[in-house]
Amino acid sequence: MSYLFETFKGWKAYCEEKDVPLYQPVLEYEVDQKGKEEGAIREGILRAYRVMREAVETGLKEDMTSRSGMINNGAKKVYNHKLSVLSPEFQKLISRALAAKEVNSCMGRVVAAPTAGASGILPGTLYTLQEIHDLPDESIVEGLLVGAGIALIIEQNASLAGAVGGCQAETGSAAAMASGAMVYCLGGSIEQVFNAVGITIQCMLGLVCDPVAGLVEIPCVVRNASAAAIANSSAQIALADVDAVIPVDECVEAMGEIGASMENKYKETALGGLAATLTGQQIAKRVLIQDIEILPDEELPE
Repeated sequence: MSYLFETFKGWKAYCEEKDVPLYQPVLEYEVDQKGKEEGAIREGILRAYRVMREAVETGLKEDMTSRSGMINNGAKKVYNHKLSVLSPEFQKLISRALAAKEVNSCMGRVVAAPTAGASGILPGTLYTLQEIHDLPDESIVEGLLVGAGIALIIEQNASLAGAVGGCQAETGSAAAMASGAMVYCLGGSIEQVFNAVGITIQCMLGLVCDPVAGLVEIPCVVRNASAAAIANSSAQIALADVDAVIPVDECVEAMGEIGASMENKYKETALGGLAATLTGQQIAKRVLIQDIEILPDEELPE
């Protein structure tokens, strides 16, 4: 029977007691849940990672114009822009996160990691990390298992859903998964991995979910890019042995407390924040009218 840890403290204690890497208990849990061999689980995760990479490539090559018109090939514009703020690698990171999320907004194939609304963060970060450090796919697979373990704990003690905890629960959790996975892939210690997660959560606390017109487009797409950047900065900080000070389990508890106290209009209802602005309301009205006009007569609302 596999062990499903409920806290980061328990995860660490288990790995130290059994002398196994962080990903191992997550792999064991997946084997137990799905009734498959370890090799099959690894292959399934590798297939998911390939879908992530394909989403990045699709977003950078094909037309990414959403039906609402709010998404219009932004990833390609960033990727091909001649002036880079920090470095070409940073520019690629941002554009790749945008690209994968734009594919989702344009009804393409993505991996919900942990949700479709945050589907650009892990692809953008891990694709770029693998390219820079020439990491084998197997390393990325193990990193994704670590990311899954991070998500399991957040899900149990806070939330992964914007409708429950705001955008901190979606892009915040995805960024935490990404930062922890990156530190692991680069040989970081358990403490460094968990510091990366804690620092990331600290940076994302309180982020509301306020999609314009109720669509997972604005501000969701650009938040995937900013969350990818935060994941990278947190990983860099943690790898340098900077302590998060507040233990990661307490950071997750804070996320849950903030999500519970957040007003409902900031939880994916499109009633607050950017969705409630004058322009946001105008866009919502235009999109709604378009949707009604294309329905067959028998489907028109009375």
